[in-house]
Amino acid sequence: MRRRLAVLAGRDFRLFCLGYGTSLLGSAMAPLAVAFAVLDTGEGGTGVGLVMAARILPVVLVLPVGGVVADRWGGRRVMLVADAVRCLTQLLFAAALLGSPGLGTLVALGAVQGMAEGVFMPSLGAVVPRVAPADKLSDANAVLGIARSTTGVAGPALAGILIALTGPALVLVVDALSYAVCFAALLRLPRTAGQTAGAGSFTTDLREGWVEFRSRAWLWVTSLHGCLFNLLVWAPFLVLGPVVADDRLGGAGGWGTVMALYGAGGAAAGLTMLGRRVQRPLLVGTIVAAGWALPSGALAAHLPLPWICGAALVAGVGGGVCGTLYDATLQSRVPPAALARVSAFSTLGAFAFGPLGLAAAGPTAELLGTTGVLGFGACWQILSVAVVAMIPAVRAPLGPGLPEPLPPARGDGPPGEQPDPDERRPAARRP
Repeated sequence: MRRRLAVLAGRDFRLFCLGYGTSLLGSAMAPLAVAFAVLDTGEGGTGVGLVMAARILPVVLVLPVGGVVADRWGGRRVMLVADAVRCLTQLLFAAALLGSPGLGTLVALGAVQGMAEGVFMPSLGAVVPRVAPADKLSDANAVLGIARSTTGVAGPALAGILIALTGPALVLVVDALSYAVCFAALLRLPRTAGQTAGAGSFTTDLREGWVEFRSRAWLWVTSLHGCLFNLLVWAPFLVLGPVVADDRLGGAGGWGTVMALYGAGGAAAGLTMLGRRVQRPLLVGTIVAAGWALPSGALAAHLPLPWICGAALVAGVGGGVCGTLYDATLQSRVPPAALARVSAFSTLGAFAFGPLGLAAAGPTAELLGTTGVLGFGACWQILSVAVVAMIPAVRAPLGPGLPEPLPPARGDGPPGEQPDPDERRPAARRP
């Protein structure tokens, strides 16, 4: 285990992991608080879907901009701004819940939060190869996956307890503080961490990123798969799951347990992936994604809470393996100067129909029934995994990438400031 966790020996990655992991804990708590805060207003599943969609839609719209900005000016600086905005937004959200907020207020705050998230996400994908050695990218992503999953266990469980004792507002305050911790950690990273170069106009940089994205069949195929997954499987699960839990699974406590077990599966997957090298990472990642069908299927089948928790555990394992393999493949086979933009297009593809799915889940369930919507999502996931797994670009083994030195950086400080030449800069890899 010490050998597998050797990636944490590096000061920069260890510091980044600490700050980002803390913010993940708050982020894992917040959705439960938001969902039950909206339910407390009497808006029901449709209201929950609207607030969630209001957060996701700006993510979709802002992602390409965030990719260009991160490649030009450095992911660290962009992430600092995003964390500051998210901290302030969650404090305002918590303050609003102390009164009687209207649905419009909650939607507006969710939209601002989504804009900051859309700026942050491309920077995250570009920073990891800068703070972790190139030959340990898989381990770095596995460690971050463990952090996501572990906080996914603790976050919903802690949020359920706090909501039951004090209400949703305190949970959002904790989330705001977690962003402040991440902000402080990012301040201690070298200024060049996450920085690459961008020399053309905004549209030129955007077009170059799109060319890099579309030239890789495995990349746009898996992004399309993720897009339809979010529309038909995950969005209905996130919206209708709390409604089902409120009706027959014990409310916030029951739903928190389900999501905690999902996180536990992801943590177990991350530990399993540490130190392992997979010859066909995209194929393996696609196949294990079939586990995401189980929680929706269990809810649709009206199974008791223990069965739903078991389904969430299996889905978490699949999600953890899939995420680790996909992220490492992306980071090691896209030129570092375009990594933030390609990450943005990849995430954009995965999230494109997410807002529609979140907004439509409640009304669709009123027309077709909760069981029908969740059952269809489970069937779709199994069928789509089978189709994607047969595509040659996904099935092909990926050989080792070719080392490529990072391009000269302009620094992450004011224009003209040069990076420290003595700073270690990990090699990147080209397909």
